[in-house]
Amino acid sequence: MVKKPLVVAVSAACLNLSLIAAANAAGFVEDSKATLSLRNFYINTDNRNGTANPSRVMDWGQGFMLNYQSGFTQGTVGFGVDAVGMLGLRLDSGGKATGGTGGSVQNGTMFPRDTDNSAVDEFSSLGATAKMKISETEFRYGTLIPKLPVVVSNDGRLLPQTYQGAQITSKDIKDVTLTAGQLERAKNRNSTDEDDLSIAGSNGAANAALRRNSDHFRFVGADYKVTKDLTLQYYFGQLEDFYNQHFLGLVHSVKLGDGTFKTDLRYFDSNSQGENRKADSTGLYVSSGYYGGTRTTGEIDNRLYSGLFTYSIYGHTFGLGYQGSNGNSAFPYLNENGGASTYAITDIQINNFTRSGEDTWQARYSYDFAQLGVKGLTAGVIYQRGDNIRTRTGDAMEWERDLTVSYVIPQGQLKGLGFTWRNAMLRSDLPAVSQAGVPGQRDVDENRLIVSYTLPLL
Repeated sequence: MVKKPLVVAVSAACLNLSLIAAANAAGFVEDSKATLSLRNFYINTDNRNGTANPSRVMDWGQGFMLNYQSGFTQGTVGFGVDAVGMLGLRLDSGGKATGGTGGSVQNGTMFPRDTDNSAVDEFSSLGATAKMKISETEFRYGTLIPKLPVVVSNDGRLLPQTYQGAQITSKDIKDVTLTAGQLERAKNRNSTDEDDLSIAGSNGAANAALRRNSDHFRFVGADYKVTKDLTLQYYFGQLEDFYNQHFLGLVHSVKLGDGTFKTDLRYFDSNSQGENRKADSTGLYVSSGYYGGTRTTGEIDNRLYSGLFTYSIYGHTFGLGYQGSNGNSAFPYLNENGGASTYAITDIQINNFTRSGEDTWQARYSYDFAQLGVKGLTAGVIYQRGDNIRTRTGDAMEWERDLTVSYVIPQGQLKGLGFTWRNAMLRSDLPAVSQAGVPGQRDVDENRLIVSYTLPLL
């Protein structure tokens, strides 16, 4: 007679726990999203001068990116998980790449290379991110694709660059977004391997035997929306044993006549940290730059400041910008020698114009053809010229012109299917191959054709 109430009590308790779990999991399932992104990418890079191979690089591939984002379980503390699966298929490639020094096998511009330096037929990777949310504060641990002033994931080929680490983002304070985190490893856009973190000068591009790494990049920052038209930013980034970097930003928009005038101001102050402070004497943990005589590597010392001013009216956008790079070193940023991006206004298709001493002027124009009744069609051009690049033989210059035409189908069954053509031309009076005290830069003509589509699954 005693067992029956006990069985009933246990059964009721189990049922209650099941109902609570189901209720808590409701948000996890109901708010889940999944997409399949397809990207067909063709690139043809023609190196116009110099005798070093390769003189022309051509790659064509198909990328698939399956992205799943769960909701959060219900309750004071919500839990969730995100996952990403990426696959790249080679459709064509321009033969074998030239191997690097120091016994390394160099990845191609789009695909990893096999042991004989030929492009692999396919490459893939999986990533998962655990997440937790309390009020408007979210913590994430695992695979991250950051886009912050002090660290920008590169997405310039078939698949995006990813990082492993942790990040916390809070919007609990009105009009303020707080961000902090730590990155430990990077998976480049053309690789299946996770690498330690590094910078230009120490990433093994010239000689793999001289590569030096870090396994900690820490960052913290705040975005303060003063008004709906004015945002102030401060970020700090530290790559252990390489550099400390402070960033200040201001973005402001104002109505001017029938158009909108936008101001974008950015300032980076970067200095040596840890082992890099001894770089001048050890020759290790170095940055690229110019340090007098024949020295092109040394201690980090750079101030990068810029202003970009644009005016948009009736589909037209006109822009003028200036950027200065002061100090012995080039502007430092995460660069594992597999394709990297920066938050510089001059980071365009081929080069980013952040060398030691470089002063860059930029002009840009774009047009949205929706004003003429052709929805989805846009075109734009950017021209920029960098002078006063510091070298042993005197100041050098470089210029780049980029042209982009894009069309995205605006409606119908193929809504969202996009087509993009990008053409770029880079010219410089730097030598094609690095010399003592002078960095190398080949003249380049490049075309990219991209077809993209994102299919919602959930």
